[in-house]
Amino acid sequence: MDAAPPLSADDLLATPPAVMAYLLWQSDQIDRLNAQVAKLTVRLAELEAQLAQAKGKTPANSSKPPSSTHPHDKPVPSKPKSKRQRGGQPGHDKHERALISVEECAAVIPLVPNACRRCGQALTGIDPEPLRHQVWELPEIKPIVTEYQRHRLVCTCGCSTCGELPDGVPTGQAGPRLIAFAALLMACFRQSKRRAAQFLSMILNQPASPAWMVLLQNRAAAAVQPAYDELATEVAKQKSLHIDESPTKQGPSKAWVWTFVAANFTFFACRTSRAREVVQELLGNTYAGIIHCDRARMYWSVGRLQWCWAHLKRDFQALIDSPCPIRKRLGHDLMRPTKEMFALWQKVRDGTRTHRAFRRRMQPIRRQIDALLLRGYFNARTYGFCKELVEHKEHLWTFVEVEGIQPTNNAAEQALRHAVIWRKLSFGTQSAAGSRFVERLLTVVETCRRQKRHTFAWLTNAVQAHLSLQPAPSLLPAV
Repeated sequence: MDAAPPLSADDLLATPPAVMAYLLWQSDQIDRLNAQVAKLTVRLAELEAQLAQAKGKTPANSSKPPSSTHPHDKPVPSKPKSKRQRGGQPGHDKHERALISVEECAAVIPLVPNACRRCGQALTGIDPEPLRHQVWELPEIKPIVTEYQRHRLVCTCGCSTCGELPDGVPTGQAGPRLIAFAALLMACFRQSKRRAAQFLSMILNQPASPAWMVLLQNRAAAAVQPAYDELATEVAKQKSLHIDESPTKQGPSKAWVWTFVAANFTFFACRTSRAREVVQELLGNTYAGIIHCDRARMYWSVGRLQWCWAHLKRDFQALIDSPCPIRKRLGHDLMRPTKEMFALWQKVRDGTRTHRAFRRRMQPIRRQIDALLLRGYFNARTYGFCKELVEHKEHLWTFVEVEGIQPTNNAAEQALRHAVIWRKLSFGTQSAAGSRFVERLLTVVETCRRQKRHTFAWLTNAVQAHLSLQPAPSLLPAV
């Protein structure tokens, strides 16, 4: 801005009071507008940086899932491409299906040559160690149909009595294994009702329709409910939980699939809200454990928090990718100690370093990160990013102070991955009953996987118990 022309004292004395007052008012207005322009200039630079950052957001520098990027939008490789061909390399160990024992084979066919392949002379005897060649084949799949003939007899008194079905025999046309199989086909293997019905009809020779699949899923959901409710009461008793949520649909309404990962089981819940009330509903108002989570505000009033450092690392990368030099420098400065922290944590996880030694080594790293965040807190360009981290920095370091706590929320994100893929394929559910089926079956599938249980066997037993009016099997690990 050009400097104002000089004004002598005689000129000021010659200026009428009214004109002087007007000039002073104009001077104040100019000062106020200059301050507003400076403020708006800073704000414009922030918005431009945010816009550039939004255009450059990738799964590596934001919370965008990897599936959100185009299949052909591949990241720049960090190392040069190998000149070797794809597949197994010369000299690698051979991988092949192991042969089963002869006793396990359905048939053994000896192939003994009758004559020499060169001169034609007759051959006798057998080879004590023949070359074994096994061919695997599927048997012809044919449903096992059991007919129950209920005779109706009339007494001399005129009353008719009909034979009762035995305990455990379903009133419908599907047995426990068929109900469990159909439920897993839709929940675990992510098939639609129509596709599941086609599979039963085409492959298993079991007549089925989409409407019948809905009936089977409701029966499976009812069979699983006791075990699911038992886990629901155990969630609030856990010392630590990994929690995350993902959007979905329930009919025309928005919904969210929540996951709660405990030490020995995983619990899913479908709700039409993402508010704090859902966390309070499942954990209560007095939960005293530690919650691994992102920085979403609905977790702030429940328990003690550990914010996910995997999210923070991606946020630091976003600062590095920013066109603003101040944000870029802060991102680089924060990324260096963060990588040191993860290197130390790797040694704690593999058992080569104790948590006590880790806590001692983390003291200078923690002070460095806190100082860097405080520096960004007092800079207009980075204030918005650092404000939350500085004012709630206690949520960053719970894993340092408490042994057994993870620095990331990867357990919840990994458990939620199956639900996210299911949602992308199915576009959500059409009713509350469908949501109950999804949350219960996802809980069964993921919990059985973590406990190394046979999911199909457990679900079949649960359906059989439900049909027989017997207590349902538990999903809690055996003590």
